[in-house]
Amino acid sequence: MKKIAASELILNPDGSVYHLNLKPENIATNIIFVGDQNRVSKITAHFDEIEFETQKREFKTATGSYKGTRISVISTGIGPDNIDIVMNELDALFNIDLETRTIKPKHTALNIVRIGTSGSLQNDIPVDSFVLAKYGLGFDGVLHSYDCEHILDADFENAFIKHTQWNSRKARPYIVKNSAVLEKKLSSNQVFLGVTATAVGFYGPQGRVLRLALEDPQLNNKIDSFEYNGLRITNLEMETSAIYGLSKLLGHHACSMNAIIANRANGTFSKDPYKPVNDLIVYTLNKLSE
Repeated sequence: MKKIAASELILNPDGSVYHLNLKPENIATNIIFVGDQNRVSKITAHFDEIEFETQKREFKTATGSYKGTRISVISTGIGPDNIDIVMNELDALFNIDLETRTIKPKHTALNIVRIGTSGSLQNDIPVDSFVLAKYGLGFDGVLHSYDCEHILDADFENAFIKHTQWNSRKARPYIVKNSAVLEKKLSSNQVFLGVTATAVGFYGPQGRVLRLALEDPQLNNKIDSFEYNGLRITNLEMETSAIYGLSKLLGHHACSMNAIIANRANGTFSKDPYKPVNDLIVYTLNKLSE
């Protein structure tokens, strides 16, 4: 079996994967992603016990148990480029023998749930609500570096490109569905279903104007008004599409849960943005441990 070169799978001197600073025994198969490293402790505060903690750069990890279920929490930092690092290194921990640098014959599938904050793009999805992303719509282009056509919905993509008159100089938008297994586990009447769009930046890429003019000032309105087979783009953030795409390619389950703290459609912001985030944390932990 072909060995993976040291330049391709980089390990630290102690044998841990390079960026995450983790060894296989440090991580659970149930994993929660958060963007902010300070949010890791807000989740593990609900744990019955914590068995392991580490941090390197923005990647902070804690592993413990909640109601008897072993769960790890990892801060990914902001953006789809960071997701590329986290997803590949997590998969390597389970599906590559780090000593022989060969792919394991038996595949291990992970359950990955992102808990994030987001802004709603629809008037009827209010602040303080939860959105579960049935699809991830990526504007970031990360997935195009991989052989990915077989997991994408080309008709959905083409309809969006036509509706928005998407600039061909930008990366082609891509659409990836979530894990049906995790959607069923995490759904309830407390949760809106929709399409979560993933931007490659926070300001111009999300239509915010400070001192720079936008390439398409009407793009957010076009995104808001787009509908495909009864699905609307419900919210905008910076990680979901890359998580969905790489999870599908690597054979893992992924679902993105968003606490809506702002409504871009009507200009409102949560009066207490910490509450819906904590409520979503407790909700997700309870669903994962059922």
